[in-house]
Amino acid sequence: MTADSNPQSQFLRDAFARGQFHQCTDLEGLDKAALRGVTGYIGFDMTAPSLHVGNLTQIMYLRRLQQAGGKPIVLLGGGTTRVGDPSGKDEMRQMLSEEQIVKNTNSIRSTFDKFLTFGPGKTDAILVDNSEWLMPLNYLDFLRTVGRHMSVNRMLSMDSVKLRLEREQPMSFIEFNYMILQAYDFVELKKRYDCTLQMGGSDQWGNIINGVELGRRMESFELFGLTQPLITTASGAKMGKTADGAVWLNADMKSPYEYWQYWRNTEDADVGRFLKIFTDLPLDEIARLEALQGAEINDAKKVLATEATALLHGRDEALKAEQAAHDTFVKGVTSENLPTFSVTSEELAQGMRVGAAFQRAELVASNGEAKRHIAAGALRVNDQPVTDETATISAADLVDGAIKLSLGKKKHALLKP
Repeated sequence: MTADSNPQSQFLRDAFARGQFHQCTDLEGLDKAALRGVTGYIGFDMTAPSLHVGNLTQIMYLRRLQQAGGKPIVLLGGGTTRVGDPSGKDEMRQMLSEEQIVKNTNSIRSTFDKFLTFGPGKTDAILVDNSEWLMPLNYLDFLRTVGRHMSVNRMLSMDSVKLRLEREQPMSFIEFNYMILQAYDFVELKKRYDCTLQMGGSDQWGNIINGVELGRRMESFELFGLTQPLITTASGAKMGKTADGAVWLNADMKSPYEYWQYWRNTEDADVGRFLKIFTDLPLDEIARLEALQGAEINDAKKVLATEATALLHGRDEALKAEQAAHDTFVKGVTSENLPTFSVTSEELAQGMRVGAAFQRAELVASNGEAKRHIAAGALRVNDQPVTDETATISAADLVDGAIKLSLGKKKHALLKP
């Protein structure tokens, strides 16, 4: 079977149809396994207190597996985060403390509940932390049982290592071990949960191959690897990265309204592709939306924004965000659904510098940034341009109990006492 064939399993048919197929170690074998119901996993390292939109492609991969009758495993990298994945990096990742890793893990866990159904059922997802088997490892025993199956020649040929060395960037020994630990994760998951499929982005192909081969050499396991393309925007930007930083999935780091706006601002050429990957809309409906031309493409963007936001934050929050955008951009009024930040009555009585107000609303990061935006005519208070960097806001600026702050045409927030 080749990538242009018609697979029999619903899972692989969906992967092809939604643009989520890149490579597979044994497409025909995986197709047969998926027909019976396959258990597959994806690992997520705990490097931040929230996952971001770049991780969402992998979460949706697990969602497709579950929708097609497979069993997804979310593997939290409580152990591998202590090492750091060198893939795509020119320098060693920052070493996190044990306390920070635990804190990040606890903060991230609930995200998966939004996309997957967990429980004891046959196709219910399970959440596992690889610290369970990596932390108790005895180093010498690990070298004898696992290390002897790993070829250094092959490890040096992996992109995560080869590209770093070609750019003459140093790689620490601890980073070099990451691919061994990831391969060992696959073997452990097979033993513990009969997991036979590892999925990931195309940049993880080498690491996934290592796991498939280690399982065969150590235990004669038949394992499968499957990757999807790395997602970039039509302009070549990395998915989930904006001028303001990462698009976080935790609501306390990126509000539902801001999240909705991120998807609403999708480039025209990406709308159809993103609808396939990041929503559950039927493919025929996506084809209809993708065919819209001219100004009507904005209707498709709104559908994308609402559907993607509903998956993460719930339908009610998505509709509130959509209404807030409508109120702000169409009606030209202040909406109660905009991101809201607190200001004290004392601060308003004394007068709050406009730069500090915009920092409070997380629209700018510093006074210097505020000054640059003022010079460019990009900051507004209650829809009136700010022209003086020494200006202040006060209780006199309250309209219906709030002060509306705007950066450009698309970013807004409210200050409320």
